Amino acid sequence: MAIPDFQRIETAMAYLATGLDDQPGLAEVAARVGLSEYHFQRLFRRWVGLSPKRYLQVLTARRAAALLVEPRSVLDAAYGAGLSGPGRLHDLMVTVEAVTPGEYKRRGGGVTVRWGIHPGPFGHCLLGQTERGVCALTFFGPGERAAARADLAARWPEAELVEDARATARTAARIFGRARGGRPVVDLHVRGSNFQIKVWEALLRVPSGAVTTYGELARNLGQPGASRAVGSAVARNPISFLIPCHRVIRASGIIGNYRWGTDKKRLILGWEAARAREAAGADRGAAGAASAGDGGSAP
Repeated sequence: MAIPDFQRIETAMAYLATGLDDQPGLAEVAARVGLSEYHFQRLFRRWVGLSPKRYLQVLTARRAAALLVEPRSVLDAAYGAGLSGPGRLHDLMVTVEAVTPGEYKRRGGGVTVRWGIHPGPFGHCLLGQTERGVCALTFFGPGERAAARADLAARWPEAELVEDARATARTAARIFGRARGGRPVVDLHVRGSNFQIKVWEALLRVPSGAVTTYGELARNLGQPGASRAVGSAVARNPISFLIPCHRVIRASGIIGNYRWGTDKKRLILGWEAARAREAAGADRGAAGAASAGDGGSAP
């Protein structure tokens, strides 16, 4: 059976992330995933947006602990800028629509959830959506498809679940697609307590390429003593990646647990850090070119 492209990339990203001290070369990583250097280079760039060498350079420069430098200033800037900062992954605008108290009590009764399985940069995922938006995004590994489907059913116990990958494919492409230009909106349809929803909305304000802590989230919610409750709400996040619970680490700088696996969390953080750094570099380059142009035209 042929190995899916995304699985090769996931393996390569994990190998690079765990080999920072050894700095593996292109030939070594390509051999690891069973491809020629030429084909691996092209495939990696297509999926990740960077060359393997550039990706490794960014990971080396920005280990997870380094992301915590001056966390408050980073977060304050993110909260001030809203969701449209230059580091926002894929330029997505994510909006949340919570169920009403009455809908919450009905446990999804009267709602149709269409779901499908799709490949992404970090492996297979189950994507569920209602007429009002994405209601589930779950990563899973080999042999875990049934468990992912069961988790969706447990979260929407009275809803009608319809397997319909054709209906969810377009949404998956918007979430994980490589195309730039425009600012697509991804609506989310979530079930949760008022406190959980506030925490999930706060997570949306942490920019791609940055991290925060449970204590910092609690302080930004105006409840500095609620770190444990914040942690519980983060763990109950039903929509991976889009509601970025992977951006929460311990105050000590340790990556910490992740519902979809610590390795997956490292992969996503490294991928986001690399793309955010590249975007920042492009912004600086464009600003420099504009300044040079202005200077050249001055009388």
